[in-house]
Amino acid sequence: MNALSKPVNQPIPGEHLDVVDSHADAIDENTLANRFSKAASQYDAQAKIQLSIANAALSNLPLRLQGQWLDIGCGTGMHTQTLFQRGAEITGIDIAAGMIDTARIRYPDISFVEGSAQALPVENSQVDRLFSSMALQWCSNTQRVADECARVLRVGGEAEFSIMVAGSFQELHSSRLLAQLPEALTPMPTASAWLSSFLNAGFKVSRLITKDYVDTHADVMNLLRSIKGVGAGETGKRHATLSRRDLKKLGIAYENRFGVEGTLPLTYRVSHFRLKKS
Repeated sequence: MNALSKPVNQPIPGEHLDVVDSHADAIDENTLANRFSKAASQYDAQAKIQLSIANAALSNLPLRLQGQWLDIGCGTGMHTQTLFQRGAEITGIDIAAGMIDTARIRYPDISFVEGSAQALPVENSQVDRLFSSMALQWCSNTQRVADECARVLRVGGEAEFSIMVAGSFQELHSSRLLAQLPEALTPMPTASAWLSSFLNAGFKVSRLITKDYVDTHADVMNLLRSIKGVGAGETGKRHATLSRRDLKKLGIAYENRFGVEGTLPLTYRVSHFRLKKS
């Protein structure tokens, strides 16, 4: 399995857009928390492309950090630890109790708190910087997330976010349709929807880069396991389990439509935001 990345067309940061959030009500937070809790023990071993994306976000930050930070959707705490080592006074927040338990065991010198990005367990204007990588896409309401981030940041505070957006997993979606299987992917907000929400919350968007990160797998079973193994298999309503016949149809459709030299690509479309509260 490996990952490549390439840029895609961007929305214009200065353009104020209406929020159209088809993602709203698509994800149940309790279901989300349970699935990611179950994935906690194996998450770091499975989340290779997530690591690549987080490293891209971390590379946008100075090597030496200071001030009060929040890592929103911290997972097992790996990137919280990196920020801590760089000098950040940081708290990791995650909706999944299993992730928080794992993080506390691995990094006992760091504070980890269970909580939602849509209702951050932090008082107003208490934080200098926010970081989040590959977590906010699972929130149902982009505007609520943006408003919460603006609420907890001090004036002049900044955020560095990497958010998976609409256009991700397009190969899987198309292959399911080609194999005449029911749709099973949770819809994600577009980069434009996130941009509009951040602007509506009063943020200045100083950078927005959207890139495609392409993971590759030997077959469709490994591809599906890579999604399920990090807790992202089902985040909304429950779907019927695929039969062996269904999996065979899906594999043939995927290989015929997208196969490259015996491998199957899976695209993660990610928007990298740098925001500032004015």
